[in-house]
Amino acid sequence: MRVAAPVLATVTVLLLAGCASATAGGAGATGGGAVHGRVLRVVAAENFWGSLAAQIGGSRVQVTSIIANPNTDPHDYEPTARDARAFSRADYVIENGAGYDPWAAQLRSATGGRQPLLRVADLAGAKPGDNPHLWYDPSTVDQVVARITRDLAALDGDAGGSIRARGQLFARVGLAGYHQLIATIRAQYAGTPVGASESIFAPLAGALGLALRTPSGFLQAISEGSDVSAADKSVADRQIGAHQIRIYAENTQNETPQIALQVQACRAGGIPIATFTETLTPAGASFQQWQESQLQALRAALAKGTGR
Repeated sequence: MRVAAPVLATVTVLLLAGCASATAGGAGATGGGAVHGRVLRVVAAENFWGSLAAQIGGSRVQVTSIIANPNTDPHDYEPTARDARAFSRADYVIENGAGYDPWAAQLRSATGGRQPLLRVADLAGAKPGDNPHLWYDPSTVDQVVARITRDLAALDGDAGGSIRARGQLFARVGLAGYHQLIATIRAQYAGTPVGASESIFAPLAGALGLALRTPSGFLQAISEGSDVSAADKSVADRQIGAHQIRIYAENTQNETPQIALQVQACRAGGIPIATFTETLTPAGASFQQWQESQLQALRAALAKGTGR
């Protein structure tokens, strides 16, 4: 995805103003150093990662999330001049990676790339072409919480102990309900055959032990906005028509005409639909509020779809 011309113009101005350069980071926070005596400016490409950083950092951080509107399709996002300014002033940057937000890497590089970077995909061992929906993998979420805690505490220097304590408390208490719901659903419904509109649901389905029947090629094609093969479409449609799945998981932020027809077929056939979004919904929700709400709805759909 290319950066829009107005953004490039703003970036040029910022560079001329003297933005420093550094090598781009990998799995951990790289570049930069401790920031003493002021609030840390954190920029997250997406608000689900931003929510975690804000809760871990508390009053020691000011978090700006670029993708924050539930009506925005992150796959098609075009950065703005304001986004470029936020990146240029950041003390710490969080990107998803794995090809999900290439515009974020472009902005960070164009504005100097001086600040420490957490690229979640590198932390999770994911590369472009892999499923980029890493925030739906509970194990990756836990890794991100631990890494953000470590990185922000290090940046905060002598005051880092408060961030470290907040991060540890958040991991243990703040995410307790989220992990409990995952464990409960897995215990009750592991092995249940389910369908989905795209690959966003695949990491969570795996964590829950659900049997995701929709062809992987179908899920990936919808996620990437490419053409679905006739064979994959036929299989996915047949699974719905023959009631071979108990529920259908829909990403409401990436609905194509093809998916709309599948949703309609599910409703006509009495297959419950559980909805999921790519960003926090509602926009002001915390990461765990958002995820717990979706998990509760999924649990209700599974209860209805299985009769237990």
